[in-house]
Amino acid sequence: MDKRDRAELFRERLSDALRSRDMNRSDLARGANLDRSTVSQLLSEDAPRLPNGQALAAISSALGVSSDWLLGLSTHRGAAAEILDQAVQVAETERHPVDEHLLSWYRDAVGAKVRHVPANLPDVLKTEAVLAYEYAGETLRTADQAITGTRDQRALLGRAETDMEIALSKEALEGFARGEGMWSGLPTETRREQLEAMGRSLSDLYPSLRLHLFGAGDRFSSPFTVFGQKWAALYLGQRYLTFSNTRHVQLFSSHFDDLVRHAVVRSHEAGDFAAGLAGGV
Repeated sequence: MDKRDRAELFRERLSDALRSRDMNRSDLARGANLDRSTVSQLLSEDAPRLPNGQALAAISSALGVSSDWLLGLSTHRGAAAEILDQAVQVAETERHPVDEHLLSWYRDAVGAKVRHVPANLPDVLKTEAVLAYEYAGETLRTADQAITGTRDQRALLGRAETDMEIALSKEALEGFARGEGMWSGLPTETRREQLEAMGRSLSDLYPSLRLHLFGAGDRFSSPFTVFGQKWAALYLGQRYLTFSNTRHVQLFSSHFDDLVRHAVVRSHEAGDFAAGLAGGV
């Protein structure tokens, strides 16, 4: 953008900010401690101009908007503290595979790519028997509620425009097959049926749903989900730390892409890999 175009954009956004605050030129001049003639020049349609740094800071402060937004360098209108508060938020949640936060984010991202790193197995690929076992001891949510929520998520994934990628450590899936850790009490037959169902789903839904298995000895990741280019949600346990700033979302996307690049089992192989594990259980 050349200087004249930026000056025109500045004039438009300055005018918009004044209208939003129900302020006139005199109000801005007093609030920013500027000459009224200076304000008039900045708002002139014939020859718009850009303010110097001191005047820009004073105007931004008086209007409660971001100087970067006035100059067209940011889409965030608010002042710095407000931008940070909006860009990073905490969303409370009960321990439940698909709560209303996730469902709303999935709906908002329909038609865009969703990148997901689960806490254990991908919830959308779990059988009802596995969900019932996992949530049997929960007091906040019942197993039936967990199953119903997962069905809702699967319904969203069944839409034609779905594009979802999942990254999971190969060792986590192998540990499930062996019944290790939290899965130690899960019957052998249930684990076998889970892996068989996962294998079928990955084959039937490919390429709309793709699972990449990375090596835990080479890469590590906390559970998170990126919803298109709008949101990234880091799961902390009982709450999500959510990000809407473009740079933050891109950072999560880049991390996910790194997991995919270093996958030891590629997405087109994942269905057969799960089925192979089932055969060995």
